[in-house]
Amino acid sequence: MAITKAYRRSRIKKRIRKIVTGTADGPRLSVFRSNTQIYVQLIDDSIGKTLLAASSKQAEIASQKVNKIEKAKLVGKAFAEKAKAAGFEKIRFDRGGYLYHGRVKALAEAIREGGLVI
Repeated sequence: MAITKAYRRSRIKKRIRKIVTGTADGPRLSVFRSNTQIYVQLIDDSIGKTLLAASSKQAEIASQKVNKIEKAKLVGKAFAEKAKAAGFEKIRFDRGGYLYHGRVKALAEAIREGGLVI
């Protein structure tokens, strides 16, 4: 039986989630990447709540005509501003089973440039 991309990603995701959990001190930053959009959520796993969210569908980001990597950078900057305003300094990065390159890497670097510690 061939291993599909979705099955492979789910296995990687489970391995990551065994290690990376979000707390009140260091919430988990979860990334979801579709073919055209990118979404991030800041999650506190101890209470099971999403604290903050940002995506490339937000009006100020969606209105700009840039490529997907540039959109990921814009989402990262917008998210970092929201998180700093909410009082978060340290977060734990959950790449969601995706490889750390391309859009996921651009997003993480933009969040770091925004002043958050990953």
